[in-house]
Amino acid sequence: MRDKYEVVIGLEIHAQLNTVSKIFCGCSTAFGAEPNSNTCPVCLGLPGALPVLNKSVVEMATRAALALNLHVNSASIFSRKNYFYPDLPKGYQISQYDRPFSERGWVEIPTAERAESGHPIEWKLKRFRITRLHLEEDAGKLIHEGWPESAAKSYVDLNRSGVPLAEIVSEPDLRSSWEAYDYIQHLRRALQYVGVCEGNMEEGNLRCDANVSVRLRGAEKLGTKVELKNLNSFRFVQKALEFEIDRQTAALEAGERIVQETRLWNERESKTYSMRSKEEAHDYRYFPEPDLPPLVITDEEISVASAALPEGPEARRRRFVEEYGLSFDDAAQLTDTRAMADFFEETAKQSANAKAAANWILNELVRELKNAGTEIESSKVSSDMLSGMIRMIDGGAISGKMAKDVLIEMYASGAPAARIVEQMGGGQLSDESQIREIAAAVIELNQKQLEQYRSGKTALLGFFVGQVIKQSGGRANPQVVNKVVKEILER
Repeated sequence: MRDKYEVVIGLEIHAQLNTVSKIFCGCSTAFGAEPNSNTCPVCLGLPGALPVLNKSVVEMATRAALALNLHVNSASIFSRKNYFYPDLPKGYQISQYDRPFSERGWVEIPTAERAESGHPIEWKLKRFRITRLHLEEDAGKLIHEGWPESAAKSYVDLNRSGVPLAEIVSEPDLRSSWEAYDYIQHLRRALQYVGVCEGNMEEGNLRCDANVSVRLRGAEKLGTKVELKNLNSFRFVQKALEFEIDRQTAALEAGERIVQETRLWNERESKTYSMRSKEEAHDYRYFPEPDLPPLVITDEEISVASAALPEGPEARRRRFVEEYGLSFDDAAQLTDTRAMADFFEETAKQSANAKAAANWILNELVRELKNAGTEIESSKVSSDMLSGMIRMIDGGAISGKMAKDVLIEMYASGAPAARIVEQMGGGQLSDESQIREIAAAVIELNQKQLEQYRSGKTALLGFFVGQVIKQSGGRANPQVVNKVVKEILER
């Protein structure tokens, strides 16, 4: 049934900018403060209080726009978006409408449908257009839960009122729930790379509304659009879209009419519910904000911001594949955050072994970080320490097996690999004469296995090698052991 229809999705992403203070006043933007403690007459909408634009907001918005290939307009206008809701103390939101901060952008990213297991089927590069990125203030927050049932009340926390947002509106270029998932993940990474948004959906500093419609495949006219809200995780976005696509497809097949509306996602029931009819722009009665002048940004300011931009996540992923010979999956994991990508690149250069650096980071170090409940930025093992350990492996000073124990101790103590190896009784034993002595003793003690080997059971070579390594306390170089044991057995 799905094959008859084409899905059309557009996303509106609200990214909280990483400023210390709000967009039009000096109140803190810190998350988790006591309710209504980070407020003042401006963000409370008290009569006579006037907004003043925060310069840091403009600087961060510029970086965000350039990271998404948007054209930054030399002049943009703030407007009043009028609607009445308990979390909006002024009765309007200061936003931008017909003259936004930036427009006409795009991203080109890998995207893939997933199998039932969740594993990507086939990655393809696809370009998605971005209509605009504009600035606005956030509203407050209504708290409906956590109160006695007898109270039957909702409470308002206005700490978030006036927090700066960049709203990023896509063109309706997405054709599946997984494309939407990959697009949001990329935008999150791109904004994190340029240091303008934490990207934490659980804390509300990255929020997403999705517009989805279904039409017969090949039709030019778009279907009736439904807006989805309450999508507070990347997976919820994908699951809500998938449910809504199925719901609309089934309705069309049954000859029903799709209603333009806003629907809420209910994770507990894994379905969407109707919330209200969808507003149009004219419902908000936009008009220019009389208390704020046009926002003007010069070509020089844009050039300075552009020159300071770091390499983006997708460009870096491609370079890691080409320059270091990494697989797509490894490069994607290593560029998930800028801190992880920096750590890998420093380790790769210092160790002169990029593939070993990738393997040790993605397997052993990531496990230690996970056990400690921390991120790469707080790793007790620095890139210098890890690269030093890799050089010891490549130089034959320690084996890969020994290195696993060394890394665990490095993470626990913060000591460098060389000191830990010394404390463990020395590094890898590669002296052939010492290994020959151990091997001779082992073979002497295992005459039965020696006879079986010489009778044709050559698989017993592994038994002797294992015994020699065990007798050496795990320090004997396996390559040297193999060579010496084989020579003695075949005399």
